[in-house]
Amino acid sequence: MENDAPQSRRRLSTAEVRREEVLRAAIPVFAERGYYGTPTSEVAKRAGISTSYVFRLFPTKEDLFVAVLDHGVDQILARFRRAVAETSGGVDELFQALGMAYADLMRDRDLLMVQLHGQSACDVPAVKEALQRGADREIEFVRSVTGGTPEQVQQFMAIGALSHQILALDAQLLDAAWAKTLVGSLFFYSPEE
Repeated sequence: MENDAPQSRRRLSTAEVRREEVLRAAIPVFAERGYYGTPTSEVAKRAGISTSYVFRLFPTKEDLFVAVLDHGVDQILARFRRAVAETSGGVDELFQALGMAYADLMRDRDLLMVQLHGQSACDVPAVKEALQRGADREIEFVRSVTGGTPEQVQQFMAIGALSHQILALDAQLLDAAWAKTLVGSLFFYSPEE
């Protein structure tokens, strides 16, 4: 019996490693094509495994996409936690540190695009629920660590949504009047940084 437990853990560990590999392979594929335009076979090809094995790890494409969305929220919250740990200021400094952490993370175009594709697939109940769950986690984290008012948290989230649009359009790189108006005084990294 003692030998069975380590083998079970090894198999579980291997399955979890494989799930993580498939998840990492799925992110750029979903980022490029979105939920509706991505066949699971493309994710399998990118991961170097069979489509049937992808379905063993994630029973449906919906399950895989939801896992990708949840992974994105995990990345955001991990970055937020680091920002909070490195900040010793008050509410304004915390909001600024969180905003800079988010801007830095959004340099990952795949993460940005997966979030936008998730919003475009909100007619899929599980996708909408994943986005709602993610919003709950992010908003509650920001509220709890900053102690900010509902209005301050709302403004922080609104600037994040505006940042999505700016970054998706590469407006921060343009000299056009509309782009300058959209960007305003918000800070964005250039792709070279």
